[in-house]
Formats: sequence, C-alpha cells, structure tokens
Amino acid sequence: MLALTDLPTCPGLFYGSRARDGVLSRMRIPGGMLNVQQCWSIANLVDRYSTGFLQVTNRANLQIRELHSEIPPSIWQDLQELGLASRRVEVDPIRNIMASPTAGIDRQQLLDTRPLVAAWDNYLQTHPELSELSAKFSIGFDGGELVSIRNLRNDILLAAERISTNPEIFFRLYLNSDTGILIEQSQCIAVLASLTSAYLEYTKNSPRINRKKPRLRHLLADWGTEKYLKKVEKNLPFALRRESRELSETNISHNSCATGILPVTDAIFTLAPNGNLGIHPQRQSDFSYIGIALPLGKLESKQLRNLANLAQNLASGTLRLTPWQNLVISDIPSSQIFEVKQQIADLGLHSSATNLDSCLVACAGSSGCASAATDTQTHALEMVRDLAQKLTIDRSINIHFSGCEKSCAQHQPIDITLVGTQIQQGCETIAAYNIYAGKKDLPFGRQIFPAVSAAQMPRAIERMLRVYQQLREPHESLGEFCDRWAIDKLQKLLSPVTHN
Repeated sequence: MLALTDLPTCPGLFYGSRARDGVLSRMRIPGGMLNVQQCWSIANLVDRYSTGFLQVTNRANLQIRELHSEIPPSIWQDLQELGLASRRVEVDPIRNIMASPTAGIDRQQLLDTRPLVAAWDNYLQTHPELSELSAKFSIGFDGGELVSIRNLRNDILLAAERISTNPEIFFRLYLNSDTGILIEQSQCIAVLASLTSAYLEYTKNSPRINRKKPRLRHLLADWGTEKYLKKVEKNLPFALRRESRELSETNISHNSCATGILPVTDAIFTLAPNGNLGIHPQRQSDFSYIGIALPLGKLESKQLRNLANLAQNLASGTLRLTPWQNLVISDIPSSQIFEVKQQIADLGLHSSATNLDSCLVACAGSSGCASAATDTQTHALEMVRDLAQKLTIDRSINIHFSGCEKSCAQHQPIDITLVGTQIQQGCETIAAYNIYAGKKDLPFGRQIFPAVSAAQMPRAIERMLRVYQQLREPHESLGEFCDRWAIDKLQKLLSPVTHN
C-alpha cells in the first residue's frame, strides 16, 4: 500500500484512499462470487488490519474501512493466489464487473454469464495498458435473470435476449442507451476488447477533465455513438449486427411464451426493492437460494466467517454479493432450508424484505467522507430504530440516504431519497435533509419537503409510510404512489411536518 500521504482518490485493494475514518481499501469481487476459502481469508485480513467489519458496496465489492496499519507484501501475494487481488496491480482500481447475483441459478435466465465475467476479468488482468482508463469504467453482464442488473448503471451493458426470428440467444449492447447492436455470445469478449481499445485511444488523445481521466460518457458526447461504433467495428474480424426495423418489431426479448415465462417488458427488469431477499427456488430442481439482508451493507468478520461455514456445511460453499448491498447463499437443498434460516438468525441476521433495516441504502456520510453534510449511516439506523417501535411495513420499499448531491450510494431515484444539507437553528448549524420521493424528476425524484432537521426526519418518513399504506392502489410501490399525485396535493397530504 502507498504511504498515507500519497493515496489516490479512487481506492483499490493495493492502493487505498484516505477517508475521514481512516484508510479505505476496496476489494474487487468479479460478479460478486466468493468461495469459502476466500471468505475465511477476508475475515482474517479484516480482524488483523482493521476494525472487524466490512461493507458490501453497490457494485458488489467489499470495502474495508479504518485500516490501521500497512499490509505486508506477503499478504498481497496470498490474496492474489486466492483470486482476491488483481494479478496486475495497475488495473486493480478499475470498477468491479457487475452481474446478477443469481447468475447460473435464476429460473428466468437465458444464459449463465459467469464464464463471461471470468473471461473479461482475465482480459483486464492481461492488459495492464487499460490502467490508463478512468477507474470508474464499468461493465455489466445481464443474462436475462429475474434478479436483473439491467437497470443499474454501467458504462457498457451486455443484456441477453432471445429474438423471435432466430433461436439463438444474443446480447444487446447498451452504451447508456440501446445501440441496436446484437452480439453473439462467442463474440462478446472481442467486442468488449474493441470498445475498450477505442476508448483507450480517446483517453490518450484527450485532455483531462477537471484533472481526471475522461469517462466513457465524455467520449460519447464528443464522438457520438455511431462514430464510436464505426471505430470499434474497424478493429473486429466480423461486422457488427445491427437490428433491423422488422427485427425490432418482432423482437420478443427473453424466453418465448412457450416456456411459460412472459415476454420482457420494462417492468420485468425493474427489480422490486430487496426482491432478492428471502428464500427462492433455483432453476436446479430441489435447490433454493436465500438472500440475506445486510443493513447498510455492513458485515462483521465473524459473521462472514460463520456464513462461509454455513455455506460449506449446508450448501455448495458459495456466497454471492449483490449490488443491493446484500448477500446470497445458493444451492441449498430443500431439506436444509429450515436449518439455514435458523443459523442465519443465530448470527443476528435475517432474510426479510419487509424489515425496515432492509430498506436502507446510504453513502459513507460525514463520518467517512468530507463531501457529506450529514452522518447518513447513523441517521439511517436511528430512523429505523425509531420507526420499528411505531409501525410495520407489509411491502418492500427503498429509502436512500445521501450525504450530498453526488448520490454515490444509489444513482437512480426510487421511493424515498434524503439528501443531506445543513440549516441554521438559532445560533447553531444543524444537520438536515431535503426529502424527495418517486421517479418523476431526476436525479432524486420530486422534492416533498426541504430542509427537515435530522431530529424531525423520522417523523416525516413515518407520515409518508403511513399515508402510503392507507391510500395506495393494489401493487402500487411507494414511488408510484407519490408520482400519482400532483406535488401540491401530495405535500398537503403528507403534512403536517415540523421543518426545524
């Protein structure tokens, strides 16, 4: 690890970054997949060099906070041999490869994307020149799973689809939006390599933006999608397949109706908040997976160690981290489900999507980040403790705490978002939140209440939840409920709220 005076802004595993609560190190876990030996090693590392806990991030990384001493080279070598550290230090900071946590086990999947995740990770490891790209460069693979990542943010997304005019399954290429390009599975790595090569060329020939390497979005804004794709195609031994108008009109996407699975609509790829939690049957007969809630993504080292033991003894020995900051244990025989649930409860964890602590997403907050105006993690947990004594919810929701307008923890608006600010109360400056709801306005939804003090914030959220549960339509999410009302009527409906 670098000296503490020379730490980069974007953390990796080898090169952490300075946060308010100490040095932060981020461990890339491609596709979120961990085996038992890896879990034990991570738990030992956290116990020895940190404070005994870690966090799952919104890219299914593992963050180790508050590192208190330098990690020796022998440990890095051990982690590399276990597949927990990049073979090339240079490419370690590049963002984690995202895939569905139910890849290979999802009943609705079209293709198992795990081999593609491994192949692309290997490509990164063997091309150190890609370290010249922005560390925020991100790629996702969606195999058509019900637990989909299609609506999560990635620079490049390959999403599996079945076309009605062809029995073969293709991957559709998204560069923030649909390009109309269809790619055969065998061509995916070659196309990604060419996309990356063209982006690297752009990076080398473009000035830095605010002293940072240009993002892929800067390339798209500068070149446009078509110019980019033409450069990509020149470096390929085959032509890119562009979807024709006729093909587009007959495109069923996903599994055909003959399989008993509905054709894809936008809604099928919008995962209900916490929809991966709980017990779910796998595509493999007589096996299930369980999604375990981790409030704010936090996991004690002893919990990780014991979950690994549980997976080894009662399942296949695989733990899967999710981009929703939770954890999945897969391949549980039907006969072992009761015992698994009991052991999870004994660890102080649960799998309920309707526990209030399952609803939370939060950035590091002011305790860990200089940009944050509020202590989001403390306020989120205090709110849950307060509300748990007053009400219960019967449907999964999403409550996002962001310490500033950067919205690091969650980028898309959904249900309720609280953005930290500060207000004057007499002679004192205190923490407060602007409260937003729904999806109508970017980036957070529509503002319902401005500048609600941290002390009054739980009361405001309680009112929102009670009104929603009383007046919602069947199957209506909280965000959809809020979007249905005119803003003035919604604010009046949710008042009175004390704003100081």
